[in-house]
Amino acid sequence: MLQKIKETADFLRGKVTDLPKTAIILGSGLGNLVDYMEDKTVIPYAQIPNFPISTVEGHSGNLIFGKFAGKLVMAMQGRFHYYEGYDMKAVTFPVRVMKELGIETVYVSNAAGGMNKEFKVGDVMVITDHINLFPENPLRGKNYNELGTRFPAMTEAYCHDLVKLADTIAAEKNIRLMHGVYVGTTGPTFETPAEYEYFRIIGGDAVGMSTVPEVIVANHAGMKVFGLSVITDLGGKDITYVPTHEEVQEAAVKAQPVMLALITEMVARS
Repeated sequence: MLQKIKETADFLRGKVTDLPKTAIILGSGLGNLVDYMEDKTVIPYAQIPNFPISTVEGHSGNLIFGKFAGKLVMAMQGRFHYYEGYDMKAVTFPVRVMKELGIETVYVSNAAGGMNKEFKVGDVMVITDHINLFPENPLRGKNYNELGTRFPAMTEAYCHDLVKLADTIAAEKNIRLMHGVYVGTTGPTFETPAEYEYFRIIGGDAVGMSTVPEVIVANHAGMKVFGLSVITDLGGKDITYVPTHEEVQEAAVKAQPVMLALITEMVARS
């Protein structure tokens, strides 16, 4: 693994002169952020040694370096999911490469189903914590001390200071910003009403099929993390509506202006 990480990082160093300290994983709701980047260097995943390829509709497959909100950033346009058949090492490999390149802060976004009774479709939720229900932890197996400690703490998986900054910006811009716990599951099925209710009872506010593996690895590597979920559908024992992937994507697109405004200011100020 160490050799692959170094090989990939060296390849990217050969493509990019000025390396950033900030990375953004462009999940649902932030797909158009690349349109606001300047001086871009776009590298398709297919050209990057050891990189997987995103297979999900709506997820592009490019690594983009450039300027955003006055800062140098690295953006992942398309992520990898456990449900695609990748193992956790492959899902989180890009985060390992980020650390090798000197990234210090990672922003992540996703689409999620909401079970908090206060949520509405289209709400944006700051992830304050998560519940990991994936069957495999990305740190399972041999631990490399060069990458992080054997037993990393997850007490502050999502940086408290960045959450406070988001709240400050939301108040200034009159953005309805929710807070909540994200439940990470394998997918690719949407949840049953009983599962939604179960996730709510155990402390979850929203549920999705990504993010948690990347966040675990980013914490293992000592990076700060900030996460956002766009609530694309609602579920529970009293809700019988059946969402489709297309409707989830549509709701995420509608939330883009709010998410973009928030991330733009956060990157500029942090």
